[in-house]
Amino acid sequence: MAEVTLFLAGDVMTGRGVDQILPHPGPPELREQVVTDARRYVELAESVNGPVPRPAPPEWPWGAALRLLDALRPDVRIVNLETSVTGRGEYAPAKGIHYRMHPANLACLTAARLDVCALANNHVLDFGPAGLADTLDALHGAGIRTAGAGRGADEAWRPAVVPLGDGRRVLVWSVGAPSSGVYPPWAAAAGRPGVAYLPDVSAASAEALTDRIAREAGPGDRVVVSVHWGSNWGHEVPDEHVEFAHALVDAGVHVVHGHSSHHPRPVERYRGRLVLYGCGDLIDDYEGIGGQESYRPELRLLHLATLDAATGELGRLRLVPVRMRRMRLEPAAPQEARWLADLLDGLGAPYRTRFGLGDDGVIALRPD
Repeated sequence: MAEVTLFLAGDVMTGRGVDQILPHPGPPELREQVVTDARRYVELAESVNGPVPRPAPPEWPWGAALRLLDALRPDVRIVNLETSVTGRGEYAPAKGIHYRMHPANLACLTAARLDVCALANNHVLDFGPAGLADTLDALHGAGIRTAGAGRGADEAWRPAVVPLGDGRRVLVWSVGAPSSGVYPPWAAAAGRPGVAYLPDVSAASAEALTDRIAREAGPGDRVVVSVHWGSNWGHEVPDEHVEFAHALVDAGVHVVHGHSSHHPRPVERYRGRLVLYGCGDLIDDYEGIGGQESYRPELRLLHLATLDAATGELGRLRLVPVRMRRMRLEPAAPQEARWLADLLDGLGAPYRTRFGLGDDGVIALRPD
């Protein structure tokens, strides 16, 4: 049995300003208190880093990440897609922020050759059930698997299945918690579209989820749980998140793929398995928005986790530093990569998970 390498990314938000620079932008009108035109987010990015082409080619937001991923050759590519893919639907009421990418811009996602989009998050239903249906149809039509949202509970809680050959599979469950802004009424139910909703991050919720996993996963499968949880800012990890992640691993989950924070949070190797408490954003239109500069949110990471062939435990973890400039990912400068390496090493110390920066500019997990 061969080892398997997963590419894992946090939030990929190709709506709003990103959608406006792509070849087929949707309507720019927004319902936000301060910004009412999505093109304003493009102007903010241009104000700090220079002109952005309009229209940009579909692969523009990924930039250097495409070349880097081709060189690193992951077997499976998994992201949290934090936007709906629709040109219709009603704005979700009582929400201040709505994200959508026009379906005609789907080439922006297929350019990255994504295998799975986790959808249990606080933006996939920004344009209601119609927008969710369009999102599912667009992704499935492009050959991208989804997890965490559906036209009913069965589809929302069904894992994405990625065959690896020789009967092996990667199974991806996607779940969303209220701490990340997922509304309770968005919970999928029989005959009701929605997301795989965790009412809380508790031992009971972990047990219910792992019971589902046990009914589906076989001994040769590698299991990823992608969870949208927590606040946007801050490096602290709540105790209940740690306990929840540990309960999943104790029950056999190989990777806990956490996201929602706009910047990286601690990484843990628990019982030989990977827990990412917050991957940080990968693609968005936040460039030029001030107020949280101390977190260096322009710096991003490509997470490459290689699982041991025999046990499914974490064999190696490589984190490739990139940065957003002109709404496009480019390699991080050496001093930026060093800053990220030092940050992750310090955040990982309480979890006995330490990192170092290699001569190749890649941040690697240090041996035990």
